[in-house]
Amino acid sequence: MYFEPQSQWQICDERGRRKYLNEHERQRFLDAADREDTAVRVLCYVLAYTGCRISEALALTSGQCERAGAITFRTLKRRRLCYRTVPVPSAVASMLAELPVGKEGRYWAIHRSTAWRHIKRILAEIEVQGPMACCKGLRHGFGINAAAQSVPPNLIQRWMGHAFASTTSIYLDAVGLEERQFAERMWR
Repeated sequence: MYFEPQSQWQICDERGRRKYLNEHERQRFLDAADREDTAVRVLCYVLAYTGCRISEALALTSGQCERAGAITFRTLKRRRLCYRTVPVPSAVASMLAELPVGKEGRYWAIHRSTAWRHIKRILAEIEVQGPMACCKGLRHGFGINAAAQSVPPNLIQRWMGHAFASTTSIYLDAVGLEERQFAERMWR
């Protein structure tokens, strides 16, 4: 019999600092991305609006983007081949569809560490510091934001490519502003 493993990940680090970008930081990040060259700008939007991993974004090919507003990712953290489709605003899908593709059909011909440095630089420019100032901070922010907007957990799980519901349930443990939003709904 197979049992679902208990997730060790938490939304805060060992010092109690959150590991995700909040909505205000995410918007500032996107505003700063608008000042970047087209390829970096589109990468930033894909990461922020899909919650994908940096390697999943860099592996995207032209056949995985629908102008209608969905991007299909190959989930990289599974043993078997697995794809997931994440809905995105049509403007994001259009930005991606208009991006030139390389010989292999990929949108970005850069190494993972180069993409990571771009994201870190932009976050530093907008003065986001701490454990959330990284690509994973965008991914975790996507999960927290989805939970704060009452997206059903099974959709969050599917969109983020989690194999287990216990991994997704961590995002439902919203704190800070997100938790306050839940409380305000209850107070009405």
